[in-house]
Amino acid sequence: MNPDLDRLHPYPFEKLAALKAAVSAPSDVKDIMLSIGEPKHEPPAFVLDTLVKNLNKLSNYPTTKGLPELRNAIAHWASRRFQLTAGTFTAEHHVLPVNGTREALFAFAQAVIDHRKPDALIVSPNPFYQIYEGAALLSGAEPYFLNCTPENNFIPDFASVPATIWERCQLLFICSPGNPTGAVMSTAQLKELISLADQYDFVIASDECYSELYFDEKNPPAGLLQACAELGRNDFARCVVFHSLSKRSNLPGLRSGFVGGDAKILEKFLLYRTYHGCAMPVPTQLASIAAWEDETHVIENRDAYRQKFDAVLEILDGVLDVAKPDASFYLWPKTPIKGEIFAQQLFAQQKVTVLPGSFLAREAQGINPGEDYVRMALVAPLAECIEAAQRIKQFVKSL
Repeated sequence: MNPDLDRLHPYPFEKLAALKAAVSAPSDVKDIMLSIGEPKHEPPAFVLDTLVKNLNKLSNYPTTKGLPELRNAIAHWASRRFQLTAGTFTAEHHVLPVNGTREALFAFAQAVIDHRKPDALIVSPNPFYQIYEGAALLSGAEPYFLNCTPENNFIPDFASVPATIWERCQLLFICSPGNPTGAVMSTAQLKELISLADQYDFVIASDECYSELYFDEKNPPAGLLQACAELGRNDFARCVVFHSLSKRSNLPGLRSGFVGGDAKILEKFLLYRTYHGCAMPVPTQLASIAAWEDETHVIENRDAYRQKFDAVLEILDGVLDVAKPDASFYLWPKTPIKGEIFAQQLFAQQKVTVLPGSFLAREAQGINPGEDYVRMALVAPLAECIEAAQRIKQFVKSL
């Protein structure tokens, strides 16, 4: 067996299950789950209709590259959304459909990392989506974590990273809007990273799966491709983005997203994926086209999250050290006691499940930046989110 499998950490939700199993919770109240980032809003009916109407196409083998119609829909969406120069982001060369960003983020590292070079690093934010770490370890690279703290507005301080680290870096994972903090990187910050990638010859993998969950309709989060376009970097060299329908369209079970960017990298990634055996089923592709071509349901989705954030933050005002994030559907409150104890005792007393921030982070530069935090995913219906906030308020007041 691959010995690096033994280096993988249990997934955060395994740790959470063990934490909850050590206590008992009230039996007479409903368990409200704010722990997992699984959208609970209704999926768009027209997408489900498209899926059902095309189930007969399961008799066809799909191609790894995907239907031209799907790649065209994605290219048009990304070009509009990120203000790309007309004709530069093409369906033929700059887009690959993938079975959700989780699968693609992991696979991308396996294709990009040259493990034959000694001391290869994959650099990522801390806290982070655990796939980044697993992808690093199983690609033959070592993970290197950059702490996201209030002092740097929960964005890694890239300027403080030593040149010796950048020289070893082969792949940089970034996540904007961030999981779990919701922090959004500016185009200026993205441009600085592109400059570093050129200087030190590494690839940037930008996880942007929360990019469509934001509060100001006139000010959507910037993306890595957008920064490229503003630089006139129309080949998107060293830059690859990951997008998904899971959060944007409330379709986590569809397992549909795309990878886009540097055509030379994607050409090799397509070759890898051809052997990987990860082609998207044709009915899924056709349903995905319908989703990418419609914005009305996405706007309605954002409205629903705004209502939940406003209601929950009003209840928690003065109770927890918490603020509305730049984007995403997460709250990242600082807890008055250690995050693990807070999560365990909150469940024991109020049967509300949140995720300890320490489970999403590692100790780096002498600290675990998630230790005094919990992540709350406002994915439950509005009434449940309000009830959860009221229970959390009652719990904090009891401390």
